[in-house]
Amino acid sequence: MAQAGSHSAAGQMTGYLYQCELALLELAERSWDDATIEVRMELLDDIEFLDPETHTPLELLQSKHREAAGPLSETGKDFWRSVASWIDALKTLADPLAATMPLLRLVSTQVAPTDTFFHLLRSGPDRDVRKALTRMEEIAADTNGPGGTAKDRALFLALAPERRYQLVNAMIVHDGAPVMSDLNLSLAKELGITPSGHAQAALDAIKGWWYRMAVELLERKNPQRMRASVSAQELACMRDEVLHRYAEKDLPITESLRNLTETEIAGYEGRLVVSQMRWIDLPDVEIAMHLRSYHYARAQRSAWLRTFKITSERLEEYEQELHYEWERTFRRHTRRLRDHTSGTERQDVGQQVLDDTMDKVADKPARRGSTTAAWIGHGTIHSLADQVDTMRPDRALGWHPDYTDLCKQREEQDQ
Repeated sequence: MAQAGSHSAAGQMTGYLYQCELALLELAERSWDDATIEVRMELLDDIEFLDPETHTPLELLQSKHREAAGPLSETGKDFWRSVASWIDALKTLADPLAATMPLLRLVSTQVAPTDTFFHLLRSGPDRDVRKALTRMEEIAADTNGPGGTAKDRALFLALAPERRYQLVNAMIVHDGAPVMSDLNLSLAKELGITPSGHAQAALDAIKGWWYRMAVELLERKNPQRMRASVSAQELACMRDEVLHRYAEKDLPITESLRNLTETEIAGYEGRLVVSQMRWIDLPDVEIAMHLRSYHYARAQRSAWLRTFKITSERLEEYEQELHYEWERTFRRHTRRLRDHTSGTERQDVGQQVLDDTMDKVADKPARRGSTTAAWIGHGTIHSLADQVDTMRPDRALGWHPDYTDLCKQREEQDQ
Protein backbone atom coordinates (compact mmCIF):
# COMPACT_ATOMS: atom_id res chain seq x y z
CA MET A 1 0.00 0.00 0.00
CA ALA A 2 1.35 3.42 -0.94
CA GLN A 3 2.32 5.64 1.98
CA ALA A 4 1.38 9.29 2.24
CA GLY A 5 4.27 11.52 1.30
CA SER A 6 6.33 12.53 -1.70
CA HIS A 7 5.53 9.31 -3.54
CA SER A 8 1.79 9.30 -2.86
CA ALA A 9 -0.45 9.19 -5.94
CA ALA A 10 -3.55 10.26 -4.00
CA GLY A 11 -3.81 13.59 -5.81
CA GLN A 12 -3.47 11.98 -9.22
CA MET A 13 -6.02 9.30 -8.36
CA THR A 14 -8.44 11.95 -7.11
CA GLY A 15 -7.98 13.77 -10.40
CA TYR A 16 -9.01 10.66 -12.37
CA LEU A 17 -12.05 10.08 -10.17
CA TYR A 18 -12.94 13.75 -10.45
CA GLN A 19 -12.80 13.56 -14.24
CA CYS A 20 -15.14 10.58 -14.20
CA GLU A 21 -17.68 12.21 -11.89
CA LEU A 22 -17.39 15.57 -13.65
CA ALA A 23 -18.39 13.82 -16.88
CA LEU A 24 -21.49 12.50 -15.08
CA LEU A 25 -22.28 15.98 -13.71
CA GLU A 26 -21.89 17.62 -17.12
CA LEU A 27 -24.02 14.95 -18.81
CA ALA A 28 -26.70 15.32 -16.14
CA GLU A 29 -26.84 19.08 -16.74
CA ARG A 30 -27.33 18.53 -20.47
CA SER A 31 -29.88 15.75 -20.07
CA TRP A 32 -32.64 18.20 -19.17
CA ASP A 33 -32.26 20.22 -22.38
CA ASP A 34 -30.89 17.81 -24.99
CA ALA A 35 -31.29 14.10 -24.28
CA THR A 36 -29.54 13.15 -27.54
CA ILE A 37 -26.12 14.54 -26.57
CA GLU A 38 -23.42 11.89 -26.09
CA VAL A 39 -20.26 11.78 -23.98
CA ARG A 40 -17.02 9.85 -24.24
CA MET A 41 -13.74 10.03 -22.31
CA GLU A 42 -10.02 9.87 -22.95
CA LEU A 43 -10.06 9.75 -26.72
CA LEU A 44 -9.39 13.25 -28.05
CA ASP A 45 -9.63 14.87 -24.63
CA ASP A 46 -10.43 14.21 -20.98
CA ILE A 47 -14.15 14.52 -21.71
CA GLU A 48 -15.89 15.03 -25.06
CA PHE A 49 -19.48 15.83 -25.92
CA LEU A 50 -20.56 14.62 -29.35
CA ASP A 51 -23.06 15.49 -32.03
CA PRO A 52 -25.43 12.47 -31.93
CA GLU A 53 -25.81 12.42 -35.72
CA THR A 54 -22.21 12.89 -36.87
CA HIS A 55 -20.48 11.69 -33.68
CA THR A 56 -18.03 14.56 -34.06
CA PRO A 57 -17.00 16.61 -31.01
CA LEU A 58 -19.14 19.59 -30.07
CA GLU A 59 -16.99 20.22 -27.00
CA LEU A 60 -13.58 19.16 -25.71
CA LEU A 61 -13.23 19.49 -21.95
CA GLN A 62 -10.11 19.49 -19.80
CA SER A 63 -10.73 18.86 -16.09
CA LYS A 64 -8.26 20.16 -13.50
CA HIS A 65 -8.73 19.30 -9.84
CA ARG A 66 -6.77 20.95 -7.05
CA GLU A 67 -8.03 20.31 -3.52
CA ALA A 68 -6.39 23.53 -2.30
CA ALA A 69 -8.07 25.77 -4.85
CA GLY A 70 -5.98 28.96 -5.02
CA PRO A 71 -5.55 31.09 -8.18
CA LEU A 72 -5.00 29.87 -11.72
CA SER A 73 -1.51 30.66 -12.96
CA GLU A 74 -0.98 32.13 -16.43
CA THR A 75 2.31 30.24 -16.68
CA GLY A 76 1.07 27.04 -15.05
CA LYS A 77 1.31 23.56 -16.55
CA ASP A 78 -2.42 22.91 -16.19
CA PHE A 79 -3.35 25.51 -18.77
CA TRP A 80 -0.53 25.23 -21.29
CA ARG A 81 -0.74 21.45 -21.38
CA SER A 82 -4.44 21.83 -22.06
CA VAL A 83 -3.65 24.18 -24.95
CA ALA A 84 -1.19 21.66 -26.40
CA SER A 85 -3.72 18.88 -25.97
CA TRP A 86 -6.38 20.87 -27.82
CA ILE A 87 -4.01 21.69 -30.67
CA ASP A 88 -3.15 17.99 -31.08
CA ALA A 89 -6.80 16.93 -30.82
CA LEU A 90 -7.95 19.43 -33.44
CA LYS A 91 -5.40 18.07 -35.91
CA THR A 92 -7.42 14.85 -36.05
CA LEU A 93 -10.62 16.58 -37.15
CA ALA A 94 -11.53 16.45 -40.83
CA ASP A 95 -11.75 20.23 -41.17
CA PRO A 96 -10.03 21.97 -38.25
CA LEU A 97 -10.60 25.41 -39.83
CA ALA A 98 -14.34 24.90 -40.13
CA ALA A 99 -16.71 27.35 -38.49
CA THR A 100 -18.10 24.50 -36.38
CA MET A 101 -14.93 24.19 -34.36
CA PRO A 102 -15.72 22.51 -31.03
CA LEU A 103 -15.94 24.45 -27.82
CA LEU A 104 -12.76 24.12 -25.74
CA ARG A 105 -13.51 24.21 -22.02
CA LEU A 106 -11.13 24.29 -19.11
CA VAL A 107 -12.95 23.28 -15.92
CA SER A 108 -10.82 23.99 -12.88
CA THR A 109 -11.39 24.04 -9.15
CA GLN A 110 -8.99 27.00 -8.98
CA VAL A 111 -10.09 30.62 -9.38
CA ALA A 112 -9.31 33.01 -12.25
CA PRO A 113 -7.82 36.29 -10.93
CA THR A 114 -9.35 39.42 -12.48
CA ASP A 115 -6.05 40.61 -14.00
CA THR A 116 -5.39 37.43 -16.01
CA PHE A 117 -6.40 36.15 -19.44
CA PHE A 118 -8.35 33.43 -17.62
CA HIS A 119 -10.80 36.06 -16.42
CA LEU A 120 -11.12 37.39 -19.99
CA LEU A 121 -11.98 33.90 -21.25
CA ARG A 122 -14.82 33.25 -18.83
CA SER A 123 -18.42 33.38 -20.06
CA GLY A 124 -20.20 36.66 -19.42
CA PRO A 125 -19.96 40.39 -20.09
CA ASP A 126 -16.24 40.63 -19.21
CA ARG A 127 -15.22 38.16 -21.91
CA ASP A 128 -12.68 39.71 -24.33
CA VAL A 129 -11.02 37.29 -26.73
CA ARG A 130 -8.71 39.87 -28.35
CA LYS A 131 -7.26 41.02 -25.05
CA ALA A 132 -6.92 37.45 -23.84
CA LEU A 133 -5.09 36.45 -27.02
CA THR A 134 -2.67 39.37 -26.74
CA ARG A 135 -1.88 38.46 -23.13
CA MET A 136 -1.47 34.77 -23.99
CA GLU A 137 0.95 35.61 -26.79
CA GLU A 138 3.01 37.72 -24.39
CA ILE A 139 3.17 34.92 -21.84
CA ALA A 140 3.97 32.33 -24.49
CA ALA A 141 6.80 34.41 -25.97
CA ASP A 142 8.44 35.16 -22.62
CA THR A 143 11.83 33.45 -22.73
CA ASN A 144 12.02 33.65 -18.96
CA GLY A 145 8.88 31.56 -18.61
CA PRO A 146 8.90 28.14 -16.90
CA GLY A 147 10.87 25.51 -18.77
CA GLY A 148 8.19 22.93 -18.08
CA THR A 149 5.77 24.68 -20.44
CA ALA A 150 8.28 25.89 -23.05
CA LYS A 151 7.31 23.26 -25.67
CA ASP A 152 3.59 23.83 -25.15
CA ARG A 153 3.95 27.60 -25.44
CA ALA A 154 6.08 27.23 -28.55
CA LEU A 155 3.42 24.98 -30.08
CA PHE A 156 0.86 27.73 -29.54
CA LEU A 157 3.09 30.42 -31.07
CA ALA A 158 3.79 28.21 -34.07
CA LEU A 159 0.14 28.49 -35.12
CA ALA A 160 -0.76 31.03 -37.79
CA PRO A 161 -2.20 34.26 -36.28
CA GLU A 162 -5.72 33.56 -37.53
CA ARG A 163 -5.49 30.01 -36.20
CA ARG A 164 -4.41 31.29 -32.78
CA TYR A 165 -7.40 33.59 -32.68
CA GLN A 166 -9.76 30.80 -33.70
CA LEU A 167 -8.32 28.57 -30.99
CA VAL A 168 -8.63 31.18 -28.24
CA ASN A 169 -12.08 32.23 -29.42
CA ALA A 170 -13.25 28.64 -28.84
CA MET A 171 -11.91 28.56 -25.27
CA ILE A 172 -14.12 28.90 -22.20
CA VAL A 173 -12.64 29.00 -18.72
CA HIS A 174 -14.92 27.59 -16.04
CA ASP A 175 -13.16 28.36 -12.79
CA GLY A 176 -14.21 27.76 -9.20
CA ALA A 177 -15.73 24.36 -9.99
CA PRO A 178 -16.68 22.24 -6.94
CA VAL A 179 -13.89 20.12 -5.52
CA MET A 180 -14.24 16.35 -5.30
CA SER A 181 -15.53 16.42 -1.72
CA ASP A 182 -18.36 18.79 -2.74
CA LEU A 183 -19.28 17.09 -6.00
CA ASN A 184 -22.03 14.92 -4.51
CA LEU A 185 -24.10 17.99 -3.69
CA SER A 186 -23.87 19.23 -7.28
CA LEU A 187 -24.61 15.76 -8.65
CA ALA A 188 -27.70 15.32 -6.48
CA LYS A 189 -29.03 18.69 -7.61
CA GLU A 190 -28.46 18.08 -11.33
CA LEU A 191 -29.88 14.56 -11.12
CA GLY A 192 -33.05 15.84 -9.47
CA ILE A 193 -32.47 13.91 -6.24
CA THR A 194 -34.34 15.75 -3.49
CA PRO A 195 -33.27 15.47 0.17
CA SER A 196 -34.91 12.39 1.70
CA GLY A 197 -34.06 9.25 3.58
CA HIS A 198 -33.25 7.53 0.29
CA ALA A 199 -31.27 10.38 -1.32
CA GLN A 200 -27.82 8.88 -0.73
CA ALA A 201 -28.95 5.42 -1.83
CA ALA A 202 -30.39 6.88 -5.04
CA LEU A 203 -27.18 8.82 -5.76
CA ASP A 204 -25.04 5.75 -5.04
CA ALA A 205 -27.16 3.67 -7.44
CA ILE A 206 -26.70 6.16 -10.29
CA LYS A 207 -22.99 6.57 -9.61
CA GLY A 208 -22.54 2.81 -9.51
CA TRP A 209 -24.16 2.55 -12.94
CA TRP A 210 -22.04 5.42 -14.22
CA TYR A 211 -18.75 3.87 -13.09
CA ARG A 212 -19.67 0.71 -14.98
CA MET A 213 -20.32 2.85 -18.05
CA ALA A 214 -16.99 4.64 -17.52
CA VAL A 215 -15.09 1.34 -17.47
CA GLU A 216 -16.65 0.42 -20.82
CA LEU A 217 -15.87 3.87 -22.24
CA LEU A 218 -12.23 3.46 -21.24
CA GLU A 219 -11.93 -0.11 -22.54
CA ARG A 220 -9.40 -0.26 -25.38
CA LYS A 221 -8.22 -3.88 -25.57
CA ASN A 222 -11.51 -5.74 -26.01
CA PRO A 223 -13.86 -4.14 -28.60
CA GLN A 224 -16.73 -6.37 -27.47
CA ARG A 225 -16.64 -4.76 -24.02
CA MET A 226 -16.07 -1.21 -25.25
CA ARG A 227 -18.72 1.50 -25.50
CA ALA A 228 -18.29 4.28 -28.03
CA SER A 229 -20.29 6.77 -25.97
CA VAL A 230 -23.08 7.22 -23.43
CA SER A 231 -26.06 9.41 -24.26
CA ALA A 232 -27.84 11.84 -21.98
CA GLN A 233 -30.99 9.85 -22.75
CA GLU A 234 -29.44 6.72 -21.23
CA LEU A 235 -28.55 8.68 -18.12
CA ALA A 236 -32.04 10.18 -17.97
CA CYS A 237 -33.51 6.69 -18.21
CA MET A 238 -31.33 5.41 -15.37
CA ARG A 239 -32.08 8.52 -13.32
CA ASP A 240 -35.83 8.07 -13.78
CA GLU A 241 -35.59 4.38 -13.00
CA VAL A 242 -33.70 4.97 -9.77
CA LEU A 243 -35.88 7.87 -8.66
CA HIS A 244 -39.04 5.91 -9.45
CA ARG A 245 -37.65 2.93 -7.58
CA TYR A 246 -37.25 4.93 -4.41
CA ALA A 247 -40.46 6.87 -4.97
CA GLU A 248 -42.29 3.56 -5.55
CA LYS A 249 -43.83 4.67 -8.83
CA ASP A 250 -45.06 2.13 -11.36
CA LEU A 251 -44.01 1.73 -14.98
CA PRO A 252 -46.65 2.98 -17.43
CA ILE A 253 -48.82 0.38 -19.14
CA THR A 254 -49.47 1.47 -22.72
CA GLU A 255 -50.57 -1.86 -24.19
CA SER A 256 -54.16 -3.09 -23.92
CA LEU A 257 -54.58 -6.81 -23.27
CA ARG A 258 -57.09 -7.62 -26.00
CA ASN A 259 -57.63 -11.09 -27.45
CA LEU A 260 -55.38 -11.99 -30.36
CA THR A 261 -56.95 -12.54 -33.75
CA GLU A 262 -56.77 -15.95 -35.38
CA THR A 263 -54.23 -14.52 -37.82
CA GLU A 264 -52.03 -13.26 -34.99
CA ILE A 265 -52.21 -16.62 -33.22
CA ALA A 266 -51.40 -18.45 -36.45
CA GLY A 267 -48.31 -16.26 -36.80
CA TYR A 268 -46.84 -17.98 -33.75
CA GLU A 269 -47.38 -21.50 -35.08
CA GLY A 270 -44.03 -23.21 -35.37
CA ARG A 271 -42.43 -21.00 -32.71
CA LEU A 272 -40.69 -22.69 -29.81
CA VAL A 273 -42.98 -21.00 -27.29
CA VAL A 274 -45.93 -22.87 -28.84
CA SER A 275 -44.04 -26.17 -29.05
CA GLN A 276 -43.24 -25.89 -25.33
CA MET A 277 -46.96 -25.72 -24.54
CA ARG A 278 -47.93 -28.48 -26.96
CA TRP A 279 -45.37 -30.83 -25.38
CA ILE A 280 -47.40 -30.70 -22.15
CA ASP A 281 -50.67 -31.18 -24.07
CA LEU A 282 -52.07 -27.74 -23.32
CA PRO A 283 -55.45 -27.06 -25.00
CA ASP A 284 -55.52 -24.55 -27.85
CA VAL A 285 -57.68 -22.15 -25.87
CA GLU A 286 -55.05 -21.97 -23.12
CA ILE A 287 -52.24 -21.64 -25.64
CA ALA A 288 -54.07 -18.63 -27.10
CA MET A 289 -54.39 -17.14 -23.61
CA HIS A 290 -50.66 -17.52 -22.92
CA LEU A 291 -49.75 -16.17 -26.36
CA ARG A 292 -51.77 -13.05 -25.59
CA SER A 293 -49.60 -12.36 -22.55
CA TYR A 294 -46.45 -13.18 -24.52
CA HIS A 295 -47.45 -10.90 -27.41
CA TYR A 296 -48.33 -7.83 -25.35
CA ALA A 297 -45.58 -8.23 -22.76
CA ARG A 298 -43.03 -8.24 -25.56
CA ALA A 299 -44.59 -5.10 -27.05
CA GLN A 300 -44.71 -3.40 -23.64
CA ARG A 301 -41.08 -4.14 -22.84
CA SER A 302 -40.05 -2.79 -26.24
CA ALA A 303 -42.07 0.37 -25.59
CA TRP A 304 -40.40 0.87 -22.20
CA LEU A 305 -36.95 0.53 -23.77
CA ARG A 306 -37.82 2.70 -26.77
CA THR A 307 -39.19 5.52 -24.62
CA PHE A 308 -36.44 5.16 -22.00
CA LYS A 309 -38.75 4.14 -19.15
CA ILE A 310 -36.47 1.29 -18.11
CA THR A 311 -32.90 0.22 -18.81
CA SER A 312 -31.92 -2.94 -20.63
CA GLU A 313 -29.81 -3.80 -17.57
CA ARG A 314 -32.88 -3.78 -15.33
CA LEU A 315 -34.85 -5.91 -17.80
CA GLU A 316 -31.98 -8.38 -17.76
CA GLU A 317 -32.18 -8.53 -13.96
CA TYR A 318 -35.96 -8.93 -14.17
CA GLU A 319 -35.58 -11.93 -16.48
CA GLN A 320 -33.04 -13.47 -14.10
CA GLU A 321 -35.49 -13.08 -11.22
CA LEU A 322 -38.26 -14.77 -13.21
CA HIS A 323 -35.90 -17.53 -14.28
CA TYR A 324 -35.04 -18.19 -10.63
CA GLU A 325 -38.73 -18.63 -9.77
CA TRP A 326 -39.16 -21.05 -12.67
CA GLU A 327 -36.09 -23.06 -11.64
CA ARG A 328 -37.29 -23.50 -8.06
CA THR A 329 -40.70 -24.61 -9.32
CA PHE A 330 -39.28 -26.94 -11.98
CA ARG A 331 -36.91 -28.68 -9.55
CA ARG A 332 -39.62 -29.15 -6.96
CA HIS A 333 -42.02 -30.82 -9.39
CA THR A 334 -39.52 -32.98 -11.30
CA ARG A 335 -37.13 -34.24 -8.62
CA ARG A 336 -39.16 -37.40 -7.89
CA LEU A 337 -39.73 -38.42 -11.52
CA ARG A 338 -38.28 -41.74 -12.59
CA ASP A 339 -37.42 -43.22 -15.97
CA HIS A 340 -40.56 -45.35 -15.92
CA THR A 341 -42.87 -42.36 -15.29
CA SER A 342 -45.41 -42.39 -18.12
CA GLY A 343 -45.62 -39.76 -20.83
CA THR A 344 -49.05 -38.62 -19.64
CA GLU A 345 -47.77 -38.18 -16.09
CA ARG A 346 -44.84 -36.15 -17.40
CA GLN A 347 -47.21 -33.89 -19.30
CA ASP A 348 -49.27 -33.45 -16.12
CA VAL A 349 -46.12 -32.47 -14.23
CA GLY A 350 -45.28 -30.01 -17.01
CA GLN A 351 -48.68 -28.36 -16.66
CA GLN A 352 -48.12 -28.05 -12.90
CA VAL A 353 -44.73 -26.42 -13.57
CA LEU A 354 -46.35 -23.96 -15.96
CA ASP A 355 -49.27 -23.09 -13.66
CA ASP A 356 -47.13 -22.68 -10.54
CA THR A 357 -44.51 -20.65 -12.38
CA MET A 358 -47.20 -18.27 -13.63
CA ASP A 359 -48.39 -17.79 -10.05
CA LYS A 360 -44.85 -17.13 -8.83
CA VAL A 361 -43.87 -14.58 -11.49
CA ALA A 362 -47.17 -12.67 -11.41
CA ASP A 363 -46.07 -10.56 -8.44
CA LYS A 364 -42.49 -9.90 -9.56
CA PRO A 365 -42.05 -6.17 -10.32
CA ALA A 366 -40.20 -5.11 -13.46
CA ARG A 367 -39.06 -2.09 -11.48
CA ARG A 368 -38.13 -2.68 -7.85
CA GLY A 369 -40.41 -1.02 -5.35
CA SER A 370 -43.29 -0.84 -7.82
CA THR A 371 -46.18 -2.96 -9.00
CA THR A 372 -46.23 -4.64 -12.41
CA ALA A 373 -49.26 -6.14 -14.16
CA ALA A 374 -49.26 -9.94 -13.84
CA TRP A 375 -49.39 -10.49 -17.60
CA ILE A 376 -46.01 -8.75 -17.97
CA GLY A 377 -44.38 -11.47 -15.88
CA HIS A 378 -46.39 -14.22 -17.62
CA GLY A 379 -45.42 -12.98 -21.07
CA THR A 380 -41.79 -12.39 -20.14
CA ILE A 381 -41.34 -15.93 -18.85
CA HIS A 382 -42.83 -17.19 -22.12
CA SER A 383 -40.27 -15.09 -24.00
CA LEU A 384 -37.56 -17.04 -22.17
CA ALA A 385 -39.30 -20.30 -23.07
CA ASP A 386 -39.10 -19.15 -26.68
CA GLN A 387 -35.29 -18.82 -26.51
CA VAL A 388 -34.16 -22.24 -25.31
CA ASP A 389 -32.47 -22.99 -28.62
CA THR A 390 -30.29 -19.85 -28.45
CA MET A 391 -26.77 -19.55 -27.08
CA ARG A 392 -28.03 -18.58 -23.61
CA PRO A 393 -28.09 -21.83 -21.62
CA ASP A 394 -28.31 -19.81 -18.39
CA ARG A 395 -31.71 -18.61 -19.56
CA ALA A 396 -33.00 -21.96 -20.82
CA LEU A 397 -36.34 -23.01 -19.41
CA GLY A 398 -39.30 -25.14 -20.32
CA TRP A 399 -42.39 -26.83 -18.91
CA HIS A 400 -42.06 -30.49 -19.85
CA PRO A 401 -39.68 -32.44 -17.56
CA ASP A 402 -37.76 -33.52 -20.67
CA TYR A 403 -37.85 -30.14 -22.45
CA THR A 404 -34.07 -30.12 -23.09
CA ASP A 405 -34.24 -33.43 -25.02
CA LEU A 406 -37.36 -32.27 -26.86
CA CYS A 407 -35.61 -29.03 -27.86
CA LYS A 408 -32.64 -30.98 -29.24
CA GLN A 409 -34.99 -33.21 -31.25
CA ARG A 410 -36.74 -30.11 -32.58
CA GLU A 411 -33.45 -28.57 -33.67
CA GLU A 412 -32.39 -31.79 -35.40
CA GLN A 413 -35.68 -31.94 -37.28
CA ASP A 414 -35.29 -28.33 -38.43
CA GLN A 415 -31.79 -28.94 -39.79
